[in-house]
Amino acid sequence: MTALSPLELAGRLLLSLALAVFVGLAFEEVYKRQERSSPGGIRSFPMLAMAGAMLFLIEPQHALAFVGGTFALALWLQAYVRSAPTTPNAGSLMIPASNLLAYVLGPVALTQPPWVAVAVSVSAVLLLGTREQLHRLIQLVPQDEVLTAGKFLVLVGIILPLVPNEPVTTATSLTPFKVWLAVVAICALSYASYLLQKYVRVHNATLLPAILGGLYSSTVTTIVLAKRLREAGAARPDLSAGIVAATAVMYVRLGVVIALFDARFALALAPALGLLFSLGVALSLNEWRRMTEGASADVSVPVVNPLQIPTAVIFAGILVLISLVTAWTRANFGQDGILVLAGVVGITDIDPFVVNIAQGGVTGLSVATLSAAVLIAASANNIAKAVYAVGFGGRQSAGRPAALLLIMALAGFAAAGASLLLMSRI
Repeated sequence: MTALSPLELAGRLLLSLALAVFVGLAFEEVYKRQERSSPGGIRSFPMLAMAGAMLFLIEPQHALAFVGGTFALALWLQAYVRSAPTTPNAGSLMIPASNLLAYVLGPVALTQPPWVAVAVSVSAVLLLGTREQLHRLIQLVPQDEVLTAGKFLVLVGIILPLVPNEPVTTATSLTPFKVWLAVVAICALSYASYLLQKYVRVHNATLLPAILGGLYSSTVTTIVLAKRLREAGAARPDLSAGIVAATAVMYVRLGVVIALFDARFALALAPALGLLFSLGVALSLNEWRRMTEGASADVSVPVVNPLQIPTAVIFAGILVLISLVTAWTRANFGQDGILVLAGVVGITDIDPFVVNIAQGGVTGLSVATLSAAVLIAASANNIAKAVYAVGFGGRQSAGRPAALLLIMALAGFAAAGASLLLMSRI
């Protein structure tokens, strides 16, 4: 323990007392309204905090006195639980846990930065004060959601730290760690969209589900809304606006994904992505204004759990394959080959290609060329979505949103051409 000046010591002790009173107020509000005999509260907790601090100061090197006090407090709390088995809340672990927390507040305030003691106390108060809400949460959150969160933690906390960060082949600079980091990044964005889609309920709104669907997959959203257009049997401006809005959000998603791996590249690409996003927003709003009053209906975009382990493995495999193909194309066909490849992969799934570029999978090319490759891939993807819209929605019903997607594709190609032209003049 670092020696504290008398003024610092007094401040730390006062902080522990104030926080103990704070926790005691919350404890009494929850546990002592009906049963006053429950141990702990606004008087007991400050006393426990002072006792813990004093016992710690007696012998701070090994804290033997403090440890002895901990055993004494634990024995007393155990005696209370055994002597009052029929008392309300006597079996609650929160009562002894709160007393032990108050006891350690003193040493924590003396040895740790003040924010640690404050954070622990605030967390304790929130846990005490939201008892009913937390218990109701068990009924609101289905078991599948807990398993989904567990899968996300497996991806992030178990697999990611274990994979090596060394290349396994000279054919690509991609490492297993970078591959799985890309999986985690894509899954995190998709998981956030999944949670918003499932738990943010806005009635009588069309654009919000489309926007959230665009965060997950603008292609899937386009197909779903195109099917709704076919069911409607006529052009629907609100559904058309949703299709375009989902594609506009795709540019934001691409920018976020790139920024996670290469902030400088994302910054260089930001003006083009921002202009294309603005164009998509303008076209979507124009479609929305064409909607007659009362014509809007709720749009249901399927909520798909993105954290399937097989899906993550498939994405990792595609990313490795794209990395190998990109390296081979770069070595044999140079810059033009990469641009052609961008157009080809854009017809399917652009995420692995974009992530590979953002992680440095394409070497020896300028930022302008790489930016053009990303824009070409996104534009080719817009062409594919226009085809999907007509195919699933029919030319009469989905012809207009398909045309708007083609306009965005042409704008993307123009931005890519401008990037290449700028490079040639430098």
